[in-house]
Amino acid sequence: MSQDVVADGLNKMMNALNAGKNVVVLDHYSKLLISILAIAKLNNYVKSYRIENGKLTIELDKLNGCCAIKPRFIVKTEDIDKYIKRYLPAKDIGVIVVSTSKGIITHQTAQENNIGGSLLAYLY
Repeated sequence: MSQDVVADGLNKMMNALNAGKNVVVLDHYSKLLISILAIAKLNNYVKSYRIENGKLTIELDKLNGCCAIKPRFIVKTEDIDKYIKRYLPAKDIGVIVVSTSKGIITHQTAQENNIGGSLLAYLY
């Protein structure tokens, strides 16, 4: 286990996908990871997530890939397209999660509202 709870959680989700499992149980989680899971649920990558007895249980839905972005690049609105090409498999497939002054949002919302921020993770 490393110091980055988000990267650990997303790596465990990918390991579960590769093993053919649909449920992931995490012992360590944070508010940031839960915010990323909320975005994943809105985009139908995660079916549900819940906290029971100090453990986070995640049910995967249509997720094909996810990963934390390290280092957490700080980008302007006009530079987001460069990172979309780098991290996502195609133009309209997947989302990049961005931490902004307005909260944690997807890259589409950041571009619509002309807000830059720090790149956290990508999901597709």
